[in-house]
Amino acid sequence: MTSPWKHRQDGGQTAPLQQWGMASETDILERVLVGPIDHYSWRDGNATSRRHLANGTPFDAGIARQQYGEMLDAYRQADVEVQFLQPRPEQPYAVFARDSSVMTPWGPIICQMFSPWRRSEWLTVLEFYQQAQIPVYDVVTAGTFEGGDFMLIEPGVALCGYSGERTSPAGIQQVKGWFEQEGWEFHTVPFDPHFLHLDVQCIMVAEKLAAVCTAVVPDSLLAWLKQKGIDILDVPYKDAMELGCNIMSLGRERVLLPKESLALKQQCLARGLTVLDPDIGMITKGGGGVHCMCQPLKRRPR
Repeated sequence: MTSPWKHRQDGGQTAPLQQWGMASETDILERVLVGPIDHYSWRDGNATSRRHLANGTPFDAGIARQQYGEMLDAYRQADVEVQFLQPRPEQPYAVFARDSSVMTPWGPIICQMFSPWRRSEWLTVLEFYQQAQIPVYDVVTAGTFEGGDFMLIEPGVALCGYSGERTSPAGIQQVKGWFEQEGWEFHTVPFDPHFLHLDVQCIMVAEKLAAVCTAVVPDSLLAWLKQKGIDILDVPYKDAMELGCNIMSLGRERVLLPKESLALKQQCLARGLTVLDPDIGMITKGGGGVHCMCQPLKRRPR
């Protein structure tokens, strides 16, 4: 019996979706899934949030909601249709919709979260896809796998990091096998769990252009990016740890990044990119940025 949660064809040759899906992080963003801000507060689950909690930095839910609205306005300004996950009190970090699922050309993959207090998020995102009638590609059942570690560099090429925690070796190997059956290259890179997710250190900005904290990523990743012909915008370590590298490519040479990411903003403008930069500082101090909050539902090839 075929699972209602599985659009993936065993052995590959799964049919790409027409109304949904994406093949590259830098194609034109048309629809995006955003997590809810309703129950968000900082939790002691990553290096960034622990630092601000230890420093006694106060969290202000009202400011967080206001900044969240500014980010939504930026998406609408870019003609992106925004859809939302259902808020649930027991899911304070569901605002970071990147982690509970990842989009592929063949539909979303439902992830398995590392933190015990986030593990129920898979059900909320699965319910969204079912209600929206978006076929699910498959569900991770081996180890842990979180969307902040995963990105589609270009059609036919995926990149995924793993720290052994948020994404485990078992989880990454399962997803890697699926992609390789579909004929894709799936490059993996290990990193220290201090950096939470790969998208804190490395992310696509535009076609053949990535923002990378070169001070911390493995030399093997830099060599691989160079092999792929990808230019690098270097993000300082301090900026990266405040989610300054955690940005969203909108396609058509446009990028959405946090207002505090000044070094990356200047480099993007120097490259002729259009920059949208809402202030989301009250949100990023909890350990997630623009990229963490949003999961593409549909990207159109350039």
